[in-house]
Amino acid sequence: MTVSKNIRPFHTVLVANRGEIALRVLRTVLRLGYGTVAVYSEADRDSPHVQAAERAVCIGPAAPAQSYLNIEAILQAARLAGADAVHPGYGFLSENDAFADAVDAAGLVFIGPSGDSIRAMGNKAGAKRLMQGWGMPCIPGYEGQDQSDEVFVREAARIGFPIMCKAAAGGGGRGMRRVDTPDALPAALSSARSEARTAFGSDELILERALIDPRHVEIQLLADSHGQVVHLGERDCSVQRRHQKLIEEAPSPAVNAELRARMGQLAVDSARAMGYVGAGTMEFLLDAEGQFYFMEMNTRLQVEHAVTEAITGMDLVEWQLRVASGQALPWQQADICLQGHAMEVRLTAEDVPAGFLPQTGPVLRWRPPVDHDVRIDSALREGGQVSPHYDSMVAKIVAHGSDREEARRKLLAAVRQCVLLGLPSNQGFLADCLADAVFVQGVGVHTGFVAERMGLPPAAPAPISQTVALAALAAQVNNLPTSDHGHVHAGALGQGQAQGLLQWGEQRWRYRIRPTSCPQASDAGAGPSTAWEVQCTALGGVAPAAISASTSAAIPDHNALTPDTHTTTLTHVQWQDAAHTELALECQGLREQICSAPTDRGVHIFHAGRAWAFDCPAAHGQTEQAAGSGAVLAPLTARVLQVMVSPGQAVQAGERLLVLEAMKMEHTLTAPFTGVVRDLRVQSGGQALKGALLLLIEAEAA
Repeated sequence: MTVSKNIRPFHTVLVANRGEIALRVLRTVLRLGYGTVAVYSEADRDSPHVQAAERAVCIGPAAPAQSYLNIEAILQAARLAGADAVHPGYGFLSENDAFADAVDAAGLVFIGPSGDSIRAMGNKAGAKRLMQGWGMPCIPGYEGQDQSDEVFVREAARIGFPIMCKAAAGGGGRGMRRVDTPDALPAALSSARSEARTAFGSDELILERALIDPRHVEIQLLADSHGQVVHLGERDCSVQRRHQKLIEEAPSPAVNAELRARMGQLAVDSARAMGYVGAGTMEFLLDAEGQFYFMEMNTRLQVEHAVTEAITGMDLVEWQLRVASGQALPWQQADICLQGHAMEVRLTAEDVPAGFLPQTGPVLRWRPPVDHDVRIDSALREGGQVSPHYDSMVAKIVAHGSDREEARRKLLAAVRQCVLLGLPSNQGFLADCLADAVFVQGVGVHTGFVAERMGLPPAAPAPISQTVALAALAAQVNNLPTSDHGHVHAGALGQGQAQGLLQWGEQRWRYRIRPTSCPQASDAGAGPSTAWEVQCTALGGVAPAAISASTSAAIPDHNALTPDTHTTTLTHVQWQDAAHTELALECQGLREQICSAPTDRGVHIFHAGRAWAFDCPAAHGQTEQAAGSGAVLAPLTARVLQVMVSPGQAVQAGERLLVLEAMKMEHTLTAPFTGVVRDLRVQSGGQALKGALLLLIEAEAA
């Protein structure tokens, strides 16, 4: 269906999205005086974006296909609430041509480009053909209609390895695989097709030559309905994992004024050639010689738009609204000035050492930095949940400075103070990236930065002895059972003493704790299966509320302590808040503050700029799992997409067992060693909770 695009004034905007982008759009819509309508799934009934809007309409169950991807439900919500314009945000239906057409056909204003423009750029194969016709350099590849494996194998040999296999109908790293050898191509095609079908409803693929260590650079565009198109400079999005962006900055350290002008002019000319209206982004790969190649055009607002706003002083959502209402852009290209430098990080709920696996669970503590000159876009709330139904990104943190180093420094300080407890996140990993020597220099960053500098998967950090001692203290003040299966209570000092200062009588207690989000060794030098025995002794009379915590690494299989122990003295322990979530204390004479959250399994703490989760086996009677177990556990809450084995089947080490799907991504689990499948507990189409036993592999007899 092709319909004419409605461009006219409107009075009430429905935001067809959720989370932080819905909140971000609502802020500008409210500032400009428009009426606001939110939509929400049953899972999002109490979400912040619902509370931020003047009106809100439930559009269906938690599953996106029945709510945020349900075009008719969204149009019905607009009719019910009296909205005459729709802003799609990003993700979900934002680049769905049928949605744009349906909004226009319903007589509403779609705050975005026309359905024709979305269609033209929505398919990578078609977009590349159009761009080549307009003089845009493109990466050599295959964009044909014949999707047979035989043709892909032949074309891959023509292009040359390594190659990229990409979903033609989408982006964001979904349905994308790098293939280094011919024998790996069939499996990559199958996996990419499956993920693309799930994410975009189409399993069409293209092939492209894989550039070695390129930079990912994109040009931000604005176009009105009067023929005026300008670009707002470039963003560098080279720090990625799983082909998805983690850190973005503007301008790019690799782009000078001459290159910016060339890339920008080609982007502007192409947008004008297609009659584009609204905000959009041309994405490029930039090689070491300065040659750039078109990848795709995103016909929507980008996650990283905030860094462009920071260096231009513009509100891009405001100009989306103004353009959609028929206003003309007031600038020529020469009027666009870039001021300073901006950086953004994406805070995601994921287990970094496990290969950036998305994670779900409760938000026990959420304390964004408040004393830093940064912008934070988030819909997180303490006491809420991160759902398995939606994307793993939970917040964006943006810093602006007079130059790149000032922006980086401010952003790093803010990230190190960002507290998220209750589920794994990439907060500490982001800080490590921002502090990395190559990133500090800027010029050596490319799309392989994470693999080159951090490893794939990145190594888990190791807690220092002070962190372990503080975890034991947090367990104690939250009344978790000790290893002796008792409770040790901390009480407040008597009247006239410092309020909230904690004390203990002449006593000792012992905790066995082990890290759940940081499985490497401590500074005591133990191995990955390490737990810690923490012997705490109250030192009444020596110093206010003093305890001595002696930390020794223990190997669970042998229950043996290493000879190397570390003694930490903790004094002046005092609650900082009425809710008893933050403790101030002196640790080895250094004044520190920690945030903590108890769970039924242990305790989470934020210390030394990083979140840590520790398991206390005595708190729930958990027994240690023997090393070398063949238990295959669910690494995240997910749907079981495919089961590739059956009970009694012999498997080789590394053989594919199951495919899980969560947060729009597929995750393949493989056999830990050669053996036989026993006790298969799941089937295709079922659900698996994080930590659930999926199957057992019994080792071959020696």
